[in-house]
Amino acid sequence: MLRTHTCGALRQADVDQSTTLAGWIHAIRDKGKIIWIDLRDRYGRTQLVLEEGITPDKLFQQVRALGREYVIQATGKVVARSAPNPHLPTGGIEVQVTQLQVLNTALLPPFLIEDDTDGGEELRMRHRYLDLRRPVLQHNLQLRHQLLHCCRNYLDKQHFLEIETPTLIKSTPEGARDFIVPARQQPGHFYALPQSPQTLKQLLMVSGMDRYYQVAKCFRDEDLRADRQPEFTQLDCELSFVEQEDVLQLFEGLLQQVLQELKGVTLPAFPRMTYAEAMAQYGTDKPDLRLGMPFVELTDLVKGQGFPVFDAAALVVGVVVKGAAQWSRKQLDVLTQYVREHTPAQGLVYVKYGDEVKSSVDKFFTAEQLTTWAERANAQRGDALLVLAGEVAPTREALGQLRLEIGKALPESEQAPAFAALWVTDFPLLEWEEETQRYHAMHHPFTSPKPEDDALLETDPGAVRANAYDLVLNGQEIGGGSIRIHDPALQERMFRTLGIVPEVAQEQFGFLLHALQHGAPPHGGIALGIDRICAVLAGTSSIRDVIAFPKNNAGKDTMLQAPGTLAEEASQLAEVGLKRR
Repeated sequence: MLRTHTCGALRQADVDQSTTLAGWIHAIRDKGKIIWIDLRDRYGRTQLVLEEGITPDKLFQQVRALGREYVIQATGKVVARSAPNPHLPTGGIEVQVTQLQVLNTALLPPFLIEDDTDGGEELRMRHRYLDLRRPVLQHNLQLRHQLLHCCRNYLDKQHFLEIETPTLIKSTPEGARDFIVPARQQPGHFYALPQSPQTLKQLLMVSGMDRYYQVAKCFRDEDLRADRQPEFTQLDCELSFVEQEDVLQLFEGLLQQVLQELKGVTLPAFPRMTYAEAMAQYGTDKPDLRLGMPFVELTDLVKGQGFPVFDAAALVVGVVVKGAAQWSRKQLDVLTQYVREHTPAQGLVYVKYGDEVKSSVDKFFTAEQLTTWAERANAQRGDALLVLAGEVAPTREALGQLRLEIGKALPESEQAPAFAALWVTDFPLLEWEEETQRYHAMHHPFTSPKPEDDALLETDPGAVRANAYDLVLNGQEIGGGSIRIHDPALQERMFRTLGIVPEVAQEQFGFLLHALQHGAPPHGGIALGIDRICAVLAGTSSIRDVIAFPKNNAGKDTMLQAPGTLAEEASQLAEVGLKRR
C-alpha cells in the first residue's frame, strides 16, 4: 500500500506516530520559512507542514515546485497543531513531512475543487472527473452507496431475491419513447432498451420466484428536466400473493429504515391520501406535507356578494399562511406577480388578520364576512389568507404552485420537519387523449382496476380507479406501483378498452397473455427512484448531483461527447441495414 492512513483518519490520539499519506494537493500556503500543504482524498483532508531548520533543504525546495491537484505521497510524524481547525475532523493535528514523492503531476484545474466552486455547470460537466473530486459530490455518491446497501439489507431480510433481467428487450407501445438498438444478425429488426422491467418481473412471479428485486437501469427517450435523465436507476420490486396494503406496509418500512440509518430521522406511519383528496387539498398528486397549508374552499361563502371575479368562478379556494399578516404590500405584490407569470390564475386576493382585518377586496366584503372566511380556514390572529378563483382544475394547480413558492420563502425556523412522506392511492386507471381519441393507461396497461370499479371498465372507463399507489417524500414522487392484472381475461378486457385490438395485443404482449394462462399468482410491486431518493436525502434539487456521470438538459454527455457520429460511419450503418438520411 502507498499509504498507512487516509487523509481523514488521523486524530490527536495519533500524535508522535509515523504515517504515510497519499492524495491530491488541495492547497499550498508558502509563508517563506514554513509551508503548509492541504492533502485531500475522499476520506478528508490532512495538513502537512514543512519548516526551515527541521525539513531538509532539498525537500523544502522540491515542495515549492508542486502545484494544485498534484498526486503525492508524504511520510512524516504526526504532531499537534498549535492552532487547531475546529471545522475539520483532522484539525487537531498535522504531519511534519520527512519524505515526499510526486506520484503524478497535474494541469491547473479549470475551476476550484471546492464545494462553492467558481466553475459553471457546463464547464464542470465537461470535466466531470474533476468535479467529482469536490467533497459535496463525493459525499453524494457515498450516500448513494449507503442507500443501496440499506435497501439490499432490508429486502434480503424480507426474503427477496436479487435477479437481473435483460437490457436488450422488445419495443412495446404505451409509454415514453424507446431507445432502439439495431440487431445486426437480424437485418431490419431492433431491440429496445427497457423503460422498466415491468413485464419481465411479472413473468418472474408467474415462474414462482415469489419476491424479486433489482437495482435496474431504465431508459426513456423523453424531454429532460431536473428530476429526469435519459437513463436512470430504480429499485424494482415485485411480490406474489399480496394485496395493496401488504405492499404499502413493506415499503413504508423500507423508507423508514433508510431515513433512520442514513439521516437519523424516525418517521411515524405515513399518511394515506387518495388522488382526488390530494388534488382537492394541495393541487398536486405529490404534495409536500412539510409545508402544511392545505386548501380551504370558500366558494359557498363568497358567491353573490357583487365581486365579479368570485361570482364568475367555479371554485374559490385559499391557503392560510402563518404569521403573514405582517407581510408588506410589496411582498404580496411579488406573490401576485408570480401568480400572473407562472400559473394559470390571473390574480391574487389576500386577507390579513392582524390587529384589524385588511383585505384587497374589503370594498366588496365586510369585516364580519372576512372573519367568517377565517373561521372556515382556521386562520388565527397574525395569519393571512391568500385566495385564488377560477375554473376548478387550473385554480387548484395555480394555488398548488403558489403554495410551493411560499414554502421556499419561509424562514428555516418556520419550515416543517426535514422529511415528510405519504402514500397517494386510487389514481384514475385511464386518461382520455383528444389527439388519438382513445383512452391511455395512466400508469401502464398491466395495472388492475379497483375491484369495486371493475364493472365500469366497459361502461364508464374514465371513472375507473386504479389499484395503484405512489410514494411521495418532501413533495417528490420517489416511487410508484400497483397490484397487477393476473387474470388473462381481465388483461384482454384492458387491452380492448385501450383500443389495442387482439391481433396487436398478441403481437406486442402475446408472451405475457400466454404466461397468465399458466397459473399466474396475484401479484403487485413498486419501483423506487434511486436518483430521486438520493437527491432528497442529499438536499439537492437536481438528480445530476447524485449521479456519477449524468447527461445535461439536452441529453448529452459533454465529457464523452455522446451521442456522437459513428466511426467509419458508412460501414457501421450498412452492417445493421441502416442508411444515413
